[in-house]
Amino acid sequence: MDNLRGSLFMVLAMACFTFEDMFIKVASESVPVGEILIFFGIGGTFAFIALTLRRKEVIINPAIKSKPILLRTFFEVSGRVFYTLAIVLTPLSSASAILQATPLVVVTGAAIFFGEKVGWRRWTAIIVGFIGVLMILQPGLEGFETASILAVLGTLGFAGRDLTTRAAPKGLSNTQLGIYGFLVLIPIGIVMLSISGGAVIPSLFPALQILGAIVFGVIAYYSLTIAMRTGEVSVVTPFRYIRLVFALILGMLVFSEQPSFMTLVGSAVVVSSGLYTLLRSKQGTSKNLVKETA
Repeated sequence: MDNLRGSLFMVLAMACFTFEDMFIKVASESVPVGEILIFFGIGGTFAFIALTLRRKEVIINPAIKSKPILLRTFFEVSGRVFYTLAIVLTPLSSASAILQATPLVVVTGAAIFFGEKVGWRRWTAIIVGFIGVLMILQPGLEGFETASILAVLGTLGFAGRDLTTRAAPKGLSNTQLGIYGFLVLIPIGIVMLSISGGAVIPSLFPALQILGAIVFGVIAYYSLTIAMRTGEVSVVTPFRYIRLVFALILGMLVFSEQPSFMTLVGSAVVVSSGLYTLLRSKQGTSKNLVKETA
């Protein structure tokens, strides 16, 4: 049940993250990226403060000084900044496709640092999914964009964030982690805006787009935190692949992106590998139940 619950929250998180990306990409056409991060950080911080107070928990937990949380902050900042720049400078479907390499990094980290047992079939499914991502990227070919390196760096940052979330002290609630995750975006946004300049007062539509990014971002972040602290990392993580499906659909409908044949084939490979991992997990659970019953 933990694996099922974690997987469902991961699917919800990926859907909401895709809508968040869409709103940020649209808003960036008239508002600087640094300013968007400032508003995004403020909105998310206050939302999680409200949720934390509702649970009658403290805002500042001493556990934030722990090594996993400090590492999580570093990875949060690097992942958010690089990936935000990636979705602004490259097609949404392309940036999301690169992000699908995250499961390979996360599961590798879970096996190394948490001692999770990952069978050869799961490894094979994850590697096949990664090959699907390479089919989409087409590195070394004409279709490769240099700016896509930003998405790769963002992927490494998010993978590190997910692993350190798993290692976060149990005394920290999901809402408290949300506060610290969004709070660090404010100073980063200020630094980026001071470098780029061009601060504006958003008009109605960009303001609504930023608000939409905040709402979906809060839901996505909360759901992801639950997913990464529930069930096995090697089972839950591959459901990140579903984000690619949402990104392809929104990319075509909202931004008129036309995925290439290789992108579509690679996407099919990526999603199939994620589904196979789920089936292997269910089979393993069924066998354990049969043994316990016997």
